[in-house]
Amino acid sequence: MGSVYLHPVTLASGPQAEAGEHGPGAIRLGGSMAYASRFALVLRDGERVVDRSLFGPADAESAFAGLGPLEEGEARRQWANLARVHAPLNAGERVIRLDQPQVMGVLNVTPDSFSDGGAFHEDPEALRAHAAAMLEAGAAIIDIGGESTRPGAEPTFEAEEIERVVPAVRTCAAMGAAISVDSRRAGVLEQGLSAGAHIANDVSALRYDPRSLELVAQYECPVVLMHAPGAGADLHEGGNYTDVVSEVFDFLRLAREKAIGGGIAEANIVLDPGIGFGKSLADNLALLNALPLFHALGSPLLVGVSRKRMIGALSHEEGPQDRLAGSIALAVRAMEAGVHILRVHDVAETVQARNVWRGLRDAALTDFSQLPGFD
Repeated sequence: MGSVYLHPVTLASGPQAEAGEHGPGAIRLGGSMAYASRFALVLRDGERVVDRSLFGPADAESAFAGLGPLEEGEARRQWANLARVHAPLNAGERVIRLDQPQVMGVLNVTPDSFSDGGAFHEDPEALRAHAAAMLEAGAAIIDIGGESTRPGAEPTFEAEEIERVVPAVRTCAAMGAAISVDSRRAGVLEQGLSAGAHIANDVSALRYDPRSLELVAQYECPVVLMHAPGAGADLHEGGNYTDVVSEVFDFLRLAREKAIGGGIAEANIVLDPGIGFGKSLADNLALLNALPLFHALGSPLLVGVSRKRMIGALSHEEGPQDRLAGSIALAVRAMEAGVHILRVHDVAETVQARNVWRGLRDAALTDFSQLPGFD
């Protein structure tokens, strides 16, 4: 069996924009506010593309009918996944709806954070004020991390990471926040979840610590599975790709299947392509341009591009603190692709951009037949 990929290649403002005599000409991607009207059916044999054809929703049946039995079954699964509507994520007393983009605010409690220089490490009042400001600005989730995962960063001892993360979790839990713990260590995840966190955000997709999969299944909590090429101490190691898009897609598909096989509920899985982790600028751009494809995996999508090095590389080599405009541009690109959760440092600015984008999208979804002068 060759590998099958269903790429949404033409995005639309809504189903009405592409409606015709054969019905709606666009499908809603992953229950989000993004729509696609044209699709590329790509067949690969190892590293080689052996066929690529374009079709619209009305032609899907005929496009799939010409495939072999195994390829047809996979194409139909991906087609159903593209249109799958995802249930909200449960985060204690909070419910995270996925029918519009949600903002996850980053709270680093490390002494060497690339984005804030360790401003919230060992300063409880600064941490509390920053968390409260993010919640007030509209963050749906606070993501707490106690280990730097930037390229070249030294690994953190588990006990030290727990000492950083748990007090921050308790502080945010007292505010009633929905909380995720950003860690690849089962001990940190367990202590964070026990202290009041609700979501496990594992940058190794549950590969680094063999205890993590069983732990997440036991807690029955949502989990973010992120792509990174390295399974060991260096997450960025081994980032050599022939086709980064299909390889990341295949990695996340297998990670998702392994999680489900290990007892994690399908509805609790969120997928992240891992922008900036073991990837070149060209790799990151390819993934961002191919984000709509990842809806074909059948899970909600999370993307973290805030203040990342690629922004400086595309502009004037600005430092992390001067990458707000680029971060917003990439966040809008992700929303256009139907990404459900945006992991960001600048919450207020991103929420404002999200709200304006949503206003434009809501207006675009107006039924054209009800507009004055429509005939």
